[in-house]
Amino acid sequence: MSAAPKALSARTAEILDRLEKIHPDADCELDYRNAYELLIATILSAQCTDKRVNAVTPHLFARYPKAADLAQAKLPEVEEIIRSTGFFRAKAKSITACAQALVAEHGGDVPQDFDAAVKLKGVGRKTASVVLGHVWGIARGIAVDTHVLRLSGRLGLSRHDDPIHVEQDLMKLVPHKRWLKTTDLLIFHGRRVCDARKPKCFECGIFDLCPWKAKQSFAHSPGASPKKASSGEARPARKAPAAPARKTGRAR
Repeated sequence: MSAAPKALSARTAEILDRLEKIHPDADCELDYRNAYELLIATILSAQCTDKRVNAVTPHLFARYPKAADLAQAKLPEVEEIIRSTGFFRAKAKSITACAQALVAEHGGDVPQDFDAAVKLKGVGRKTASVVLGHVWGIARGIAVDTHVLRLSGRLGLSRHDDPIHVEQDLMKLVPHKRWLKTTDLLIFHGRRVCDARKPKCFECGIFDLCPWKAKQSFAHSPGASPKKASSGEARPARKAPAAPARKTGRAR
């Protein structure tokens, strides 16, 4: 992996330093008590807000408290519980198949090995990074969701618009010790300030570090309409930012 330009690396470090001061409580906003719950919740969070997932998972985990329980669940019952998260039929198949794999291949436990985790149904690099990072502090990559994708483009941290290449760019720019926090910081800022459609550039603490050409359209008036975005901008997210959810802390 080639090194990033020093100027860009320095600007990235300054961005993260400021975001840590702006969002000192940045953390995963999905509610969970263990690795199994975070794994399933993260799969459900695709194209859905964390707030909505947190409203669904208490019922889901009360009905299926362990992977072995979910592995034996009937799809219609699971679909009904998770219906409000969207794409519920596909998600029901994914989480039940994932639970079945956990039971058959890992004794019902979530593997701490990244390569084993990404082989599970419904689990990609983002989900594996979220679970291994927040549960065990294992950093094998930088989780790239729609917020990280968007901010990476606007901040000029990547010229790509696909998660794999954006992750590779970020891993070149950010020291390994900051990989886990980088995702949380960018997601927090994306939800609270750098919204997809109506970014609050007028109150952004990293405004001067942001090269996004369209930012001037939002620098003074909250109701301003965006101009055509620069080529480096990631595609807008489909969902509105989730409200802050209660934190459960790292699973044990």
